Formats: sequence, structure tokens, C-alpha cells
Amino acid sequence: MSIDVDTVSDLIRDVSARVIDPRFRALHDHQIHQKKPGDFVTDADRQAERELGAAVTKYAGGVVVGEESAFADPAILDAVPDADLAWVIDPIDGTKNFVHGSVDHGIMLAQLSRGETVRGWIWQPQYGHMWFAEHGAGVTCDGDEVTRGDAHCPIRAATTHEAYKIASPGVEWRMAKWCCAVDYPLVCLGETDVTVYQHSYLWDHLPGALMVREIGGVVRTVDGAEYGPRETSGKLVVAADEGAYERVARLLR
Repeated sequence: MSIDVDTVSDLIRDVSARVIDPRFRALHDHQIHQKKPGDFVTDADRQAERELGAAVTKYAGGVVVGEESAFADPAILDAVPDADLAWVIDPIDGTKNFVHGSVDHGIMLAQLSRGETVRGWIWQPQYGHMWFAEHGAGVTCDGDEVTRGDAHCPIRAATTHEAYKIASPGVEWRMAKWCCAVDYPLVCLGETDVTVYQHSYLWDHLPGALMVREIGGVVRTVDGAEYGPRETSGKLVVAADEGAYERVARLLR
């Protein structure tokens, strides 16, 4: 069973409006938990994942994997690469930001078929922007086509890891947003040329990786492996073009 883009977008907005937005800057201590020190999860994350997963499968079926369910049972990730239809959910990307009252958080959803990301959504509730990409059909933000120009000189590179900020006359380092749902759109818009990540979890990267590739960028490990559900190890370099990727990846090898 197919499900149209606008229906999915409406489902995401609905879950956000009912489950996430009312708790923004209104969380109680008992609604905030840590999976490990510094790795936050809230009651809103868990409820949003359950409700969005149930909603998309009601319309279209398929395998559903969310960040919180995968944390509880990592083995469920094994079904994603070979499924005819799979949904990967990040119910609140940037949970730490959300907990601390930062507007830089979002909901991310990827639709996959046989290991390929075919569609991706990023909803930024505090900015009111819905980002969408479809394989081979480009990227839109609130329905408007997104394009970007060439990388800057020096290259604008972002990361949250100080150890990655290796000095180079051709690279200008800055702090990333601690939120893939914001960082990836910044690459698409041309505000940032490269973002480097330590981890490559599917829920954090699949929707944004599709978007960056659709605007002509690349998403690879520092060793050159193309990122996807079968390649989830190693430092990840998200770049607006080949030149920016090579410049930063060489620094990190």
C-alpha cells in the first residue's frame, strides 16, 4: 500500500503538535531520562515514536525501526536493509537540545526499499519548516525547491567534536548544532559546506543524507565508503560537493 507525501507530512506535524510541542520548555524531571550519561530520552520521544510508527504502518505497512526501540533491542535493525518497505524514525532529533529548551530539534523519518532511502522528511517544529526529499526528485522546504551554490572558500566545516577541528588554511571550523535535523538543512541551504559526525546511526542520518545527495553533495565515511543502512561505522563526512569532501576527509584520515 502506498502513502502520499502530504499524508506523511501531516502525520508528522500531528504527532509533533500533540506529543512534542506541548512539552517543549515544559518538561518535568520525571519525564526526562538518560540511556547513558549525557544521552537523554524523554517521555515525548517514546510516545512520539510509538504514535508515528503506528500511523505510517496503518496507512502503508512495512517494518518500523525507531531510535528508542533500537536502543532497547538493537537486533531489530537487521531487518531494515532487506525489507521491501521500512520506516526509520527519530522521534526527537536533538533531544539534549529539546531538554535544555533549544529550538534546534526536529522529527526525522526515512522511507526505505531494499536498503535504499527513497524518501525522507525533516520537521523543524520551532521553525515551522518541513523538509522533504525523494530519490531522483530533489529537495523541497515547505514545498519550495531547494538548490545551493558552490562551496565557500575557505570551506565552512562544522562538528561538535573538538578533536576533529584540525587546522587547515582551506577550512574554517565552526560548532555544529548538536542536531542532524538542523545540520543537514544548513548544508542544503549553503550555510555550511561540510559537517563531520562521530556516529552514523540510521535514524540520525538517512533522511538528511538523501537530501544532501539530492542537491549534489556526498555522504561518506572518511575512508570513502558511501553511507547507507549497510555502512554504519566510522566517522561520517557530509559535504556539499566532492571537493569539500576530499579536503576535509584528508584532514581526518
